[in-house]
Amino acid sequence: MFGLETEFGLHLDAPQARAVTPEEVAGHLFRSVVEWGRSSNVFLPNASRLYIDVGAHPEYATAECDTLTDLIASDKAGERIVHDLIADGERRLSEAGIDGTIHLYKNNTDSAGNSYGCHENYLVRRRADFRAFASALLPFLITRQVVTGAGCITRTPQGAHYSFSPRADHMWEGLSSATTRSRPMINTRDEPHANAELYRRMHVIVGDSTMAEPTALLKVGATDLMLRLMEAHAVLPDFTLANEMQAIRTVAHDMTGTATVELADGRHLSAVDIQWAYLEAVQSHVDGTIERTAEVDKILDLWERGLRAVREQRFDLVATELDWAIKHRLVTRYQERLDCSLDDPRLARLELAFHDVSPQRGLYYKLLDQGLVKRVITEEEIERAKAVAPTSTRARLRGEFIKAALGSSLDYTVDWVHLKLTGAHQTVLLKDPFRNEDARVQALVKEIEGH
Repeated sequence: MFGLETEFGLHLDAPQARAVTPEEVAGHLFRSVVEWGRSSNVFLPNASRLYIDVGAHPEYATAECDTLTDLIASDKAGERIVHDLIADGERRLSEAGIDGTIHLYKNNTDSAGNSYGCHENYLVRRRADFRAFASALLPFLITRQVVTGAGCITRTPQGAHYSFSPRADHMWEGLSSATTRSRPMINTRDEPHANAELYRRMHVIVGDSTMAEPTALLKVGATDLMLRLMEAHAVLPDFTLANEMQAIRTVAHDMTGTATVELADGRHLSAVDIQWAYLEAVQSHVDGTIERTAEVDKILDLWERGLRAVREQRFDLVATELDWAIKHRLVTRYQERLDCSLDDPRLARLELAFHDVSPQRGLYYKLLDQGLVKRVITEEEIERAKAVAPTSTRARLRGEFIKAALGSSLDYTVDWVHLKLTGAHQTVLLKDPFRNEDARVQALVKEIEGH
């Protein structure tokens, strides 16, 4: 079971207006949400969560999903949901005397060097050695950016170059229970949103926000396969790193795939070498620990082609599927057309436009319309996910409760685990995220509908 959280970059283009703070823009953007939800932190009828995070970032957290197609549909639905707030937000700004255009970006850094994240959540069994278990995943997370990175132009005082990941330079340590004063690759805060006696949440915050659906499939799918093997106590190669912070930056900035990182045992291996060993380990357990499905085959095929693309410097192998390769092709073509260096501001605008979530303005969506990016799901599945929760998990119960409560005049409270009608009603506690039917919730919905 897994979920994604996306913090969106927020920008107001209003050159003729007075200075406007991000908090003011976010307030206007979320005014319609506050009007029906009485808060800027709400759960939606599709069972996902929408709120304003620290730094005035709109954030969307998908419902809990047990299939990757549901997850990708819910994640893409989040893009559409936050985009749908823009027109009303711009109207309210105009009424306040501020004429401008609101842009929302699904990216990870702004022009001031601030970083905001895409967080992955994986449900794992509770274990006494959780920190050691999480630490064992770090070499995989550090090196997977060569296939799942968003790609970016990195600007330095010495010049600009293309990198695999915009997030890599903003990681500060491997494991920590903090997220603001420290930015770890894995957050170890014990907040399972489920039965705490049985489960923990693997909260990964090192990954990039990505636009292409196949990249999301590989990012979450490969990580899920690795966790399955780790929980099954499969023998995996030991790639404990000597210096994790140095390694993640070395990997990010080496598009040739040849730079090596030092392991704790003194060996030096490239990220491609390490990822290839993980891929072979997973492949060796298919039809055993891992059931072979069409989805698993897709993940393994894309994983292998992504690694080959870097090893053989044949980026065309994944130039319609993996974000870093899609953007690299786009940036390279425009750089040649403009006859400019990588630090040219026009390329910075091009890169930002790629991450604009507007289906009308966003450059990713223009590539999609032209058939230059492959898909995993359909537009119909995204539209459905905007309104309907995944049906095979606890999300279904939350979604049905919220939908019924919004159609009534009754007050209610809801979070990942609790459902409650305000008043003398008992709180319904949903500790099993795999349970999609519950007589208590059905009774609550019937009571709402009969009110």
